[in-house]
Amino acid sequence: MSLPPTTGGPGAGPEPGPDSSSDGDRPARPVPEATVSRLAVYLRVLGELRESGVETVSSEELAGASGVNSAKLRKDLSYLGSYGVRGVGYDVASLQQRLQGELGMDHRQSVALVGVGNLGLALAGYAGFAGRGFPVSALFDVDDELVGVDINGIRVRHVRDIPEACAAGGVTIGMVATPGPAAQAVCDLLVQGGVQSILNFAPVLLQVPDDVEVRKVDLSVELQVLAFHVARRQGAGGSAVVPAEGREPSETNESVVS
Repeated sequence: MSLPPTTGGPGAGPEPGPDSSSDGDRPARPVPEATVSRLAVYLRVLGELRESGVETVSSEELAGASGVNSAKLRKDLSYLGSYGVRGVGYDVASLQQRLQGELGMDHRQSVALVGVGNLGLALAGYAGFAGRGFPVSALFDVDDELVGVDINGIRVRHVRDIPEACAAGGVTIGMVATPGPAAQAVCDLLVQGGVQSILNFAPVLLQVPDDVEVRKVDLSVELQVLAFHVARRQGAGGSAVVPAEGREPSETNESVVS
């Protein structure tokens, strides 16, 4: 991704107040779900800026690289109590550290992947998870030809071992990449093992206790949404699209990752 040049000087644009990004206090007000998603994007961009040797960035530059407007970015960061220095901007390293803490990345994360089919193999081999602090530490499947096999240095275990293995390994996040009919049973086993955050790739809605967070990744739905926009551009008609900010909250237990 091409990032705008950053000078850090007076031309960086006005900021709303003194820099408090090093303040260790948690925000007093709850952070909206949409803001949490954008915080993760800001963190990724800050990491790229830091790797490029950039030390300060204005709200306009950070917002542009993140695909939002600067007013929304400043509002999002205000939930953290983080403000840039007027005429200078945000300190990249300090803001990156603050976002890592807010997103729970200052604590050890351990990911269990259930379902080592084609999608599961791709997820297990994706180096980006470990590189961003989410190492896959456990693999599970029901296929006798896969159970006992080492994949990227991790031995595949049978799904019946999920509760014991997740509890013993301190697994914090479970990824479900099974066929739809098996997903709920797998989810129940993850919950039994103390896993309270689940990323669901299966094409079903999972029923979980209130204290368990589920994020749903439905690739077919995303493709259908894109097809809808293709059809509209080609003049095929269709209903008006409600802007993302105007959509009603989901009534299911799952948040859709787009």
